[in-house]
Amino acid sequence: MQRVLIIGPCGAGKSTLAADLGQLLELPVFHMDQLNWRPGWVESSKDEIRARLATITGEDRWLIDGNYGGTLDARLARADTVVYLDFPIRLCASRVLRRIWTYRGRSRPDMTEGCPERFDLAFFLYLLAWNSGPRPRTEEKLRDYHGKLVRLKNPRALQEWRASLG
Repeated sequence: MQRVLIIGPCGAGKSTLAADLGQLLELPVFHMDQLNWRPGWVESSKDEIRARLATITGEDRWLIDGNYGGTLDARLARADTVVYLDFPIRLCASRVLRRIWTYRGRSRPDMTEGCPERFDLAFFLYLLAWNSGPRPRTEEKLRDYHGKLVRLKNPRALQEWRASLG
């Protein structure tokens, strides 16, 4: 595992796993949220994100967490491993609410400084619609992926897989 993507619904634990795996595998970790958001919740342009990703994915070693479907094809083309946290949406929704409460008014570690955690109804509705929108689009993109795909359906499966890595 030299070029790793971690994907899955919001609240699945992608960033937490990224920090852990990055340390274990000694890979530089990049969070899509940090690549996308500038202070004050200002979104980067698609061209800016693509340019940042081209620089990162052009390297031999990296770990990137986050979905951002518009850039997934380019990342998949270079990834040797995809870890898909394919967790139940009810679990992810409860984790998102807990995260909002825990970090309310402060930027979380995997987010750009100056983007304080807050409840965003559109974001929450996006998560609740995961199985009917983002998930099928993600599955379609994964259909053509030929690297190693590790699909984990729940936290216990993640824990067992992580333990197998040492």
